[in-house]
Amino acid sequence: MRGDSHILVDYEARKRDCVAKIRQAEQNREAQTMARIALVDDDRNILTSVSMTLEAEGFEVETYNDGQSALDAFNRRMPDMAVLDIKMPRMDGMDLLQRLRQKSTMPVIFLTSKDDEIDEVLGLRMGADDYVKKPFSQRLLVERIRSLLRRQDAIATGEVAASEETKIIERGHLRMDPLRHSVAWKGKDVSLTVTEFMLLQVLAQRPGFVKSRDQLMDVAYDDQVYVDDRTIDSHIKRLRKKMRSVDEEFSAIETLYGIGYRYNEE
Repeated sequence: MRGDSHILVDYEARKRDCVAKIRQAEQNREAQTMARIALVDDDRNILTSVSMTLEAEGFEVETYNDGQSALDAFNRRMPDMAVLDIKMPRMDGMDLLQRLRQKSTMPVIFLTSKDDEIDEVLGLRMGADDYVKKPFSQRLLVERIRSLLRRQDAIATGEVAASEETKIIERGHLRMDPLRHSVAWKGKDVSLTVTEFMLLQVLAQRPGFVKSRDQLMDVAYDDQVYVDDRTIDSHIKRLRKKMRSVDEEFSAIETLYGIGYRYNEE
């Protein structure tokens, strides 16, 4: 009987834990679906079909058919995320992203042409968090939007999986506060996107240890989202550029060719 009672207590405890996790997941999903997504593309068919899909998923969607109209609207009220085409009239996606990054670190996804790798690399180097190639699966786009929002929410609220990820990191001249999404190098603030922040965080947590590109992909993207090596390399280049904007001699992130990256404490 005593053994049975222990089993019952254990079962009830696991049941309560499971129910709590389900409720938390539902709350997180509800918060995500209330997010405002800006969709910027000069193709009206894409604007119509993608906005219908996102609205069916519970998102609030704002559509614009050129970069200048989007920028004007963003100056009045910034969305939670932007999905940008690259080639557009009046102001293209690259110019729009460049202006956005002067004032915001909100997640940005680029829509790129199927065979235009130059656009993909340039977009990531300029601060985009991700890209999706045209023609694309709308389900894939929804998953990538949710992935970025989950990461942004985790940083903004401090609701991360491990306590190690909430600790303030101080490594020589570097100071990172995950709960405030703040980064400083030699006392100077550095504005990073969600992806850049997470990559720097995982590297700086263990100075001297090498992180492969696959390991960095696991940190930056959900399992259902595939990205190639070039994506991680572009994020690292952008990260270095931002750090060197406050210190030209920044060299803490080392490339080990064919292996990955390592943070060296200075």
